[in-house]
Amino acid sequence: MSENSTLEYYNQNSKEYTSDTRDVTFTDIQDYFLSYLKPGALILDFGCGSGRDTKYFLSKGYRTEAIDGSKEMVKIASENTGITVKKLLFEELEAKDRYDGIFACASILHVPYAKLPGILTRIYNALKETGIAYISFKYGTFEGERNGRYFTDMTDEKLNTLLKEVPGFVIEDVKITGDARPGRSDEKWLNAILRKENYG
Repeated sequence: MSENSTLEYYNQNSKEYTSDTRDVTFTDIQDYFLSYLKPGALILDFGCGSGRDTKYFLSKGYRTEAIDGSKEMVKIASENTGITVKKLLFEELEAKDRYDGIFACASILHVPYAKLPGILTRIYNALKETGIAYISFKYGTFEGERNGRYFTDMTDEKLNTLLKEVPGFVIEDVKITGDARPGRSDEKWLNAILRKENYG
C-alpha cells in the first residue's frame, strides 16, 4: 500500500467520494480556520478533493487557490469551484512566503508519518510571516492501509512529537471533533491550527 495507490483510489472513486463529501455541512471547521485570517486573505486549499472548502472560501470573499494530486479530483474541483485547480503532489509544493493560510483538511493524513516533517516544512515555507495552517487527521495511533487508502492517524502527543521536527511552527489550538458525515459521528478527528513563527 502506497501514496500512489491512494491517488489511484481517488482517481477511480472520484464521483463516489465527491457525492459523499461535497454537500456535507462543514461550516464549523471552515469558519474555525477563517477566524484566524483577515478578510480577503490568500488561502491555499492543500489537497482540495471535490473543492467543497475552496468554494466556501471563495463565497466568503477570500482569494483562494487549490491543488490536488488526483487528476480526476482536479477536474471535479475545477468544475465545482469555477477556478482552475492545479494537479500538484504535496511534495511538489515550492511556494515561498505566498499564503496567509493553508487549509489541509483530511489530506496530508494520507502521507506516511516519516514523510510528514518534509511536507509540513513545505507548508511552513509557503506561508507568509505569522501565516496559519489548518491540518486534520483521524484521531488515533494507527498507520497503514484502511479501505483502499493509506492513513496516518494522529493524537495530541504524536502531533507534539512531529512538530519538534519542524522548527518554527507553534500550535495555536487543537480540538477533537466527530465526523461531520451522517452516521459517522462516532469517528473522531484531530484538528490543529498551526502558526508560522521564528520567521527569518
